[in-house]
Amino acid sequence: MNDAVEVERLSARTKVKEADDKPILLVVEDDPGIQKQMRWSFDQYEVVVAEDRASAMAQLRRYEPAVVTMDLGLPPDPDSTSEGFALLAEMLTASPDTKVIMITGQNDRSNAVKAIGLGAYDFYTKPFEPELLTLVVERAFRLAGLQRENSVLQSVNMALPLAGLLTRDPAMLRICRNIERLAPSDVTVLLLGESGTGKELLARGLHDLSTRKDKKFIALNCAAIPENLLESELFGYERGAFTGAAKQTKGKIEYADGGTLFLDEIGDLPGALQAKLLRFLQERVVERIGGREEIPVDVRIVCATHQNLKEQIKVGRFREDLFYRLSEIVVDIPPLRQRQGDPSLLARAFIQRFSAAQNRKPLVLADDALAAIEAYGWPGNVREIENCMKRAVIMADGQFISADELALDVDGIEPKIFNLRQVRDDAERGAIMQVLGKVDGNIARAAEMLGVSRPTLYDLMRRFGIR
Repeated sequence: MNDAVEVERLSARTKVKEADDKPILLVVEDDPGIQKQMRWSFDQYEVVVAEDRASAMAQLRRYEPAVVTMDLGLPPDPDSTSEGFALLAEMLTASPDTKVIMITGQNDRSNAVKAIGLGAYDFYTKPFEPELLTLVVERAFRLAGLQRENSVLQSVNMALPLAGLLTRDPAMLRICRNIERLAPSDVTVLLLGESGTGKELLARGLHDLSTRKDKKFIALNCAAIPENLLESELFGYERGAFTGAAKQTKGKIEYADGGTLFLDEIGDLPGALQAKLLRFLQERVVERIGGREEIPVDVRIVCATHQNLKEQIKVGRFREDLFYRLSEIVVDIPPLRQRQGDPSLLARAFIQRFSAAQNRKPLVLADDALAAIEAYGWPGNVREIENCMKRAVIMADGQFISADELALDVDGIEPKIFNLRQVRDDAERGAIMQVLGKVDGNIARAAEMLGVSRPTLYDLMRRFGIR
């Protein structure tokens, strides 16, 4: 890489750092004198200058400014407004929320009206008066800030998951929306996922958001009860049905009448009970052990398992007809290791909860601890991270929790530096390199594939040091 390219890249990095401290104002102006005057007038902003349409679009994509001031007369024909209007349309297509302030001549009000009609935020007539234009720019920045805050609030409200479920992962949020849609119906739902992924929490969500929410939610773990007791737990028994049956007892299905029955680990249900459960699902009546009476029951069934039921069917451990009865709707729950950002989010939440429970000031996860949390696979999912954070709060000596105190099995993990500009630059550099490879260095074809102009592509290549 030659010295000129390196100097340009260092200068760009310095600009980005400064831009992080001040709002960015993009000035599209080809007159050097006016450029200098506007830099001086807007010292409260990080002023980025572009001289023509191509450089303006490059700066817009690079800095994503909230406000742009733009002269209508731009090269290659400054006496015409065609290039200015074309740039306005291109800018608003690429960034609809950007506030573009058009600068027009004194007798150019018809073009100003046209610009507003095309989507410009405001217009300002020459000659240039810093105080007046500053008011227009400040108002545009305030409006952009308010709209950004409103957008954030709306996204937060739209992204609120089910009560008790903490996530920001897009896949989990979609599952929450699906649960909300399924809840009002009586469709049988099968929840599939590893142990500790929140299957019971989603089952409770189906109940709490349904018309049955005022009735009982009964949960039964099919793997936790011995086989000889499971039938009586499910279907109940009459007095004298077997030794020890001293009184008539309802089963879980009857207790859930009008509400929801959650059968966890349904894959561990014994074969004989699978047939009896299938009959109930078909007929919606139960017979207690030792009884002859058919008892109608109105109950919604929600099941869950960590096992692959289709594989269980192949080896004869699970009835295929029962599977199709239970799987009217199947919800696949991703493990924690596949949920973007959730391990750190959950870790912080559990730290706060357990700090309060231990009457301690809220503890803080150190950078190396957060790096370890994100790198670890969490085979026990949410249940494991909960136990880990509880142990860390109890054992912590100071205010900070380090990776060593978490005792996770990860080696050589360094804290990641998350910088959106760096991530974006890396993505752009990778895309350009990939496309240039595909077209064998043909700049025109590469620009067409990337959706940018040739000057913009050259500008990006210079910035990234690509020859």
